[in-house]
Amino acid sequence: MISMFRVIGLVLGAVVIASTQPQAAPPDGKALFEMYCAVCHRAGGADSRAPLAEALRERPNPSIVVALETGTMQSEGAKLTAAERQAVADFLSPRSAPAARPAGDSRCSAGATPLANLDGWNGWGIDPANSRFQPARAAGLGAQDIPKLKVKWAFGFPNTVSVAAQVTAVGGRLYFGSSDGTVYSLDARTGCTYWTFSAESQVRAAITVAPIGRGEYAAYFGDGGTTVYAVNAHTGALLWKTRIDLHPMAGITGAPKLYDGRLYVGVRSGGEEMAAGDPKYPCCTFRGSLAALDAATGKLVWKTFTVTDPAKETKKSSAGTELFGPSGAGIWSSPTIDTKRHVVYAGTGNNYSDPPTNTSDAVIAFDLASGSMLWSKQLTEDAWNISCSQPGKPSCPEKPDRDVDVGNSPILRTLPDGKDILVVGQKSGVVFGLDPDQRGAILWHTAIGKGGALGGIQWGMAADSENVYAPLSDIIPGPGGGLFALKIATGEKVWTVPPFEPACKGTRGCSPAQLAAATLIPGVVFSGSFDGHLRAHSTIDGKLIWDLDTLHDYETVNGIKAHGGSLNVAGPAIAGGMMFVNSGYNVLVGMPGNVLLALSVDGN
Repeated sequence: MISMFRVIGLVLGAVVIASTQPQAAPPDGKALFEMYCAVCHRAGGADSRAPLAEALRERPNPSIVVALETGTMQSEGAKLTAAERQAVADFLSPRSAPAARPAGDSRCSAGATPLANLDGWNGWGIDPANSRFQPARAAGLGAQDIPKLKVKWAFGFPNTVSVAAQVTAVGGRLYFGSSDGTVYSLDARTGCTYWTFSAESQVRAAITVAPIGRGEYAAYFGDGGTTVYAVNAHTGALLWKTRIDLHPMAGITGAPKLYDGRLYVGVRSGGEEMAAGDPKYPCCTFRGSLAALDAATGKLVWKTFTVTDPAKETKKSSAGTELFGPSGAGIWSSPTIDTKRHVVYAGTGNNYSDPPTNTSDAVIAFDLASGSMLWSKQLTEDAWNISCSQPGKPSCPEKPDRDVDVGNSPILRTLPDGKDILVVGQKSGVVFGLDPDQRGAILWHTAIGKGGALGGIQWGMAADSENVYAPLSDIIPGPGGGLFALKIATGEKVWTVPPFEPACKGTRGCSPAQLAAATLIPGVVFSGSFDGHLRAHSTIDGKLIWDLDTLHDYETVNGIKAHGGSLNVAGPAIAGGMMFVNSGYNVLVGMPGNVLLALSVDGN
């Protein structure tokens, strides 16, 4: 047995030796940025959508770390150690002192009334058909009320420059996620906080709330790392969680759709098509998928890939890297349920590598019960990755298109003669009417813009019984913007609202482009813009009836310093006489912001 004194001597000796050894130099954030990031984040870089270094310097330090760990830049961050990711963030945006604790307590008082109903705006598209149309009774607002809307309270998100998750507003409570993975439940009238829950990564997908028996309700959502959660909607306690895809660059952006005891969740990957910008990256192996989970237990019932065959080696790139395919065709949006045909529909994105498949940039119909793929209607053959924008295009597919995903949810509507139609918007700038009874046969198509990687219809349209309302992005090459009403039966243009001249012109990230999803109540359609404005138009003729400028600083109920920015992804949620809208988006382009605004007619 070694004596205690000898052990102590050995330990002290080790400490002395260690203290005299040269310490490894801390990671050089500037050098790492130049090596891994500058190829895109500089003037004339490989990706025209990527913000320049000076724009990244405006972001909070923690938000850059999050982007490298689980966010948009996960593919590049995976090449770095945790210390190196932090060094890049410190180079771009030096760490500041921790923010002071808010002076007031924003927690709701004890003994709050339990959630008792689901009246309101639930999930992404509000109904199984993803119409994004809120009936008058549930809205609690009519066209005559809209010009009277005023900000009632504001909520600030800490350490972020983008707020993308759409609010769910049911039973007098709000549910929404954030870029750091925090999920919030607030009181709709006051903005006080009932609870928070920490997911493993960012939560962009809208939350769906449903009863689970015994007077209890569950809130369902997915995170950026393909984990699906169920938490107690009253307390925030975890009920179950299930990871539905193991690819390191897969994630969930589309809201889970709940129907008949099952959750239907799509999986996408924005990271791998960006990772292909590294000539040494063996592009690509991700395959999009749709999964069905048992809502009570989280057990996987079925999972169907949008690309049938697993990727295999195909050839070597010009840089000598082994390439793989087929790949891609991710599902970015909330699936659409057809209760009549027992079908679930989903739109897909581009292939990332050769060989191309007929399921990219398509609408796919899956059997609700088994997950079998019933049919696929491809709208564009589209194989693309970021390498296609680089000199030499080492990993670019042979015949690339423009990255024109079907990134928004199909809308299922019934025509006056009883015939059903799927209305689909695409980043190509084209809106389609598809026949669900004829394997997605195209009934009509109408071009409303030029389209492109950030063009066309980005996140969603809204539809009533007669028209579909489509906001236009076309931010690159710009200027973009505009709102279109089309007849659902024929695709004929009913009216067009041209883009507005931005008051913020000259500000980095300002644009008239309209990427955010539209929201609809009887007589009024709402569309958010990259210029920070939320506008309301008459559904009759497109006339502007209300304009909210969100580009302001706000005092918040939770004491976080907040300001508005570009509007993107989520449209406003309207329920119970109130409207809830996020402001701030700076992931690739746009003006930063970090606020959720609650509006009502009384405004106080």
